[in-house]
Amino acid sequence: MAISRSSAFALLAFLLVLPTEHGLEDGVAVGAVDDPELISSQVAMQIKNSTARLSEDDSSTCGTGNPVDDCWRCDPKWHRHRKNLAECGIGFGRNAIGGRKGRLYHVTDPSDDDPVNPRPGTLRYGVIQDEPLWIVFQGDMVITLSQELIVNSFKTIDGRGADVHIANGACITIQFVTNIIIHGLHIHDCKPTGNAMVRSSPSHYGWRTIADGDGISIFGSSHIWVDHNSLSNCTDGLIDAIIGSTSITISNNYFTNHNEVMLLGHSDSYKKDKVMQVTIAFNHFGEGLIQRMPRCRHGYFHVVNNDYTHWEMYAIGGSANPTINSQGNRYLAPKNPFAKEVTKRVGTPKEEWKEWNWRSEGDLLENGAYFTPSGAASTSSYSKASSLGAKSSSIIDSLTAGAGALKCRKGYAC
Repeated sequence: MAISRSSAFALLAFLLVLPTEHGLEDGVAVGAVDDPELISSQVAMQIKNSTARLSEDDSSTCGTGNPVDDCWRCDPKWHRHRKNLAECGIGFGRNAIGGRKGRLYHVTDPSDDDPVNPRPGTLRYGVIQDEPLWIVFQGDMVITLSQELIVNSFKTIDGRGADVHIANGACITIQFVTNIIIHGLHIHDCKPTGNAMVRSSPSHYGWRTIADGDGISIFGSSHIWVDHNSLSNCTDGLIDAIIGSTSITISNNYFTNHNEVMLLGHSDSYKKDKVMQVTIAFNHFGEGLIQRMPRCRHGYFHVVNNDYTHWEMYAIGGSANPTINSQGNRYLAPKNPFAKEVTKRVGTPKEEWKEWNWRSEGDLLENGAYFTPSGAASTSSYSKASSLGAKSSSIIDSLTAGAGALKCRKGYAC
């Protein structure tokens, strides 16, 4: 009987010592910073500075206060300066350069008939190359992947200027690699695949067991930036990051119609995920979502200026003592009187989780929503929520208005 990809990889990760050229050392992704609080404050400063510029220039026609978008979206020649996007990263994944140092590769063929010997012009042929590539699309297309799309290091998948859907088949796997940017895609209706041979580089292909059906699966990888994608309705998670992955930013995405949205951390017993550092910023968690926005284990998670307009069970959950820093978000609770709490400690008694560092600063809590803080700094952090919440909420619509895949046209600001 086939075992799931996550179970098989968990065993593999305990046995392998991974080479540093793949961005890992001793089975753990390289790239964790020594001072997560410093990066957290840097993100907050970028937001503050960008917002200040917006207030000082009321005549601005494209400034939003969102430091990622204001970095590149006002340029009507963005299509000629695509690689400038790599200079706009924030948070823990801010150093992900993707294919900035490589040539443009144009996807002209939406087919995916042969995952072992893909044709030039297909998306699969581009992502497996050893050289850095900035991958763009000739036009609108729906790509139904026959097997997982295994992305090699130093790749950008840039959907701007086209309506690109990865849908109705396998989806994206980022495994034991580094420096990946995924931008501007519609990723939905992903299915489990596997028990097949799949190529991961020009010189290697191998047997893949059953995948879980995630939209984007990040496994043992570092310096990853997932920005401005629309994700929905996959078999397992929309975005999962496990097995020592770190230096990740998930920003400006639009999540809809899904149960378990985002898993960050493999298991309570997998302590190597303590290196995990993830920034979740400017996303819109929209209609039809139930839980895990995100669900965290062990690591450090900065949840900043997201708009939560729907959940049915909870928004942010965790186990195994993660550090969760929630700043400037808007949490709109559902009508269900038993689902008003933003937070959930999963399978853990209060005697244990009361020591975990979960804090809320400047969050706007609407329709009865409440965030349960914990840890040594919880009292002072939570007391600031009311005074800073109104300020944050005054621009949250502007900060997240462009969440999801954008409809960019050449010659116009995006």
